[in-house]
Amino acid sequence: MPKTLLTVATRKGAFIFESEDRRDWKMRGPFCEGWPVYHAIYDATTGEIYAAAASEWHGSAVWRSKDLGETWEHSSEGLAYGDGDGRKISKVSTLARAGDRLLVGVEAPGIFESRDNGETWSLLSTLSGQHGSEAWDDPANQPPGHLGISGFVTEPDDSDAFFAIVQGIGAFETEDGGSSWTPRNSGLRRDWPSDWEDVGFCVHKLVRSADPQRMYQQNHVGVHRSDDAGQSWTEITEGLPGDFGFAAAAHPHDRDTFYVAPVDGLHDRTMHEGKLTVWRTRDAGSSWQPMRTGLPQENAYLGVLRQGMTSDRHDQPGVYFGTSTGQVFASADEGESWTEVASYLPAISSVDVAILD
Repeated sequence: MPKTLLTVATRKGAFIFESEDRRDWKMRGPFCEGWPVYHAIYDATTGEIYAAAASEWHGSAVWRSKDLGETWEHSSEGLAYGDGDGRKISKVSTLARAGDRLLVGVEAPGIFESRDNGETWSLLSTLSGQHGSEAWDDPANQPPGHLGISGFVTEPDDSDAFFAIVQGIGAFETEDGGSSWTPRNSGLRRDWPSDWEDVGFCVHKLVRSADPQRMYQQNHVGVHRSDDAGQSWTEITEGLPGDFGFAAAAHPHDRDTFYVAPVDGLHDRTMHEGKLTVWRTRDAGSSWQPMRTGLPQENAYLGVLRQGMTSDRHDQPGVYFGTSTGQVFASADEGESWTEVASYLPAISSVDVAILD
C-alpha cells in the first residue's frame, strides 16, 4: 500500500504523521519553530509541504518544506497590503493549489497567489465590490480569531475556477482566476438580518464530492447540499443532533456519502452530551448515522475546527480529524471504527491527507 501522509496544523507548530497501513503511525514534529499554524497541506504538484502561520511576535508567513518536513524555510515576500492601504494582514489562514497558482487566504479578507511555489506572493483579490465588502474591510469588524478568507475549493489542474469563503459573509465563485466573483449562497438559511439577499451567510466548510455537481457544506445554521455545483442549496440537517458545526469531509468515490462533526452551537461549542461523534450520510442527507466505535463517549467536551477533518482517496477511503484538545483520530474503514493516532498535541487547526506513491 502507498504511504499515507497527514499534515497537522496546531497552535504550537505543524506535525507530520506517516503510515504504510493507516493503522500504525509515525509522528514527526513540531515544525515551524512553534509558530501558530492555521493550515498545513501537502502539494501533490510540487511534492512540497506548505504551512500558513501567524505569530504575534514574528508576523505572518507561509512556511515551506521541500523534503517532507526534514527542513523548513518561510517566505512573506509580497505577502502584505500596500503602504497606502488601511488593511493589514493579521494572519494567513488557509492554503490551496489551483493549477499553477498557490493560493493563500488572509485576514483582513484577501487572497494572495504565488506562481513560483511560495517563493514570492502577490495580491490576487480582495473581492471588492461585493455586497458588504466595505464592512468586512473595516478593522473594527475583524475581531480576534477571525480568519478572513477561511477556505477554498479548488481543482488541482484548473487555475481559474475555484471557490473562496469569506468568514461570516458566504461562499463566492470565480471562473476567471479572481477577476470577478459570484456569490453562491442561494437557498442557505440564516438566523439574523442582512441588508442583502446574496450575502450575509456563515459558511463554515465547503467541500466538493466525487461528482463535481454535488457539493456539501457545514454552515453556522445547518448542513446543506448542492446538486448544481453550488448555484443553489438545500438543507439536509434533519437527523443530526444540532445544526451547528465546523468540520466536514466528502467521500472521494461516492457522491452520496458525506461526514460532519456537529457541536453545540452555544458558547461552549463542544460535542453534544460529551460524546465524540462523527455523523455519516450514505444517501446525500436523507438519513444520518453516528460513527462512534473507538471514540470516547464520556466527558469528551472538545470540538473539531473547520479544516480539522478530511478523507483520503484509497479504494476504501480513510477519514481523519483533529480536535481542539490535541487528539488525532483515524479511520481506515470509512468511519466504521476509529483509532486515536495522537493524544497530547496542542490544539489542532487543520488535518490534511495525501497518498504518496
